[in-house]
Amino acid sequence: MTEVTQSLEARYYTDPAIFENEKQGLFKKTWQFVVHASEIANVGDYFAFELAGESLFCVRDKAGNVRTYYNVCQHRAHEMVQGTGNTHVLVCPYHAWTYDWDGQMTSGPATKRVEGFDQKKVCLTSVRTENFNGFIFVNLDKNAASMDEWYPGVREELAAWVPQIASLQPQEYVAVPEKCNWKVSVENYSECYHCPSNHPTFIEGVVNPATYDIQPDPDGAKILRHKTQCQSLEKMTYDIDLESNEYAGRYQSWFLWPMFSFQCYPGNVLNTYHWLADDVDNCTAVRGWYTVDGEESQVIRELAVQDRETTVEEDVVLVESVQRGLKSSGYVPGPLVLDPRGHGVMSEHSIAALQSWMREAVE
Repeated sequence: MTEVTQSLEARYYTDPAIFENEKQGLFKKTWQFVVHASEIANVGDYFAFELAGESLFCVRDKAGNVRTYYNVCQHRAHEMVQGTGNTHVLVCPYHAWTYDWDGQMTSGPATKRVEGFDQKKVCLTSVRTENFNGFIFVNLDKNAASMDEWYPGVREELAAWVPQIASLQPQEYVAVPEKCNWKVSVENYSECYHCPSNHPTFIEGVVNPATYDIQPDPDGAKILRHKTQCQSLEKMTYDIDLESNEYAGRYQSWFLWPMFSFQCYPGNVLNTYHWLADDVDNCTAVRGWYTVDGEESQVIRELAVQDRETTVEEDVVLVESVQRGLKSSGYVPGPLVLDPRGHGVMSEHSIAALQSWMREAVE
């Protein structure tokens, strides 16, 4: 008899020690989305953020590159910047130690009087940063492989599916707090076994559920690709031009482990999902919607509202119920539903792959 694949034990989603393990390990050793490049478009633009308990910031340098640093002065540890803004030079608010955009200290009050003081040896601590088709990602592991090694083929596939990607800018972000562990929300996103019974607008007005499939990368990269055809044109909830691109009549998403997904809706409409792990019992799911040069689009605005009021709201109810259920003494992990054909909307092959990555990250 073939042994069935069991779902993860509840502790992976409810144990504070496991969350702390992820915070100090997984979150610091994987590529994490920070900001769209257009939001720090000018020299000196900066954006402060938190990741895995660390305060960091991105800044655009004179050469037009985005650099990232730990948000801490090397003098006596005051934070360098807050929020977003623009600066001609990086100046610590505490004692006015000054750094260039390349992180090198350039001056400090009275420091030249200190015998042996060499400001050339004082630098902000830098962080690995990549621009991935206009999306800025960072990795706190200085020895991490590049994003193209982590996610082979995705950069090129996105450029083919969304030819306008280089000129896109965010029109709207929709941040939704969820009372669940981040993995519960990511799992929910990564299967459509629940779609027919929970997402009528999505499966009747956007995609064709009969063709929906989610597959792990065939070469073992930590990528899940969702693929399906669009719904029939008369049922679509928005107008699309099937002639605009060879992929215009299809939907695909690229989930990049552990917390980000590019989604291409029919009609070459790019949107994104990324997750913020707030604590063991809470996360924030953020949906991004983009237009060429950030121009106002009624279609995109209406899609964002439709998505928020249907699929997103429906999923919040589901994931929060799951988190409560994981804390029940009566829960025993059940078998995953794996279609022997290895594909189809009613199969959880994607969850089997995802949970193996989750287990690996902890153990």
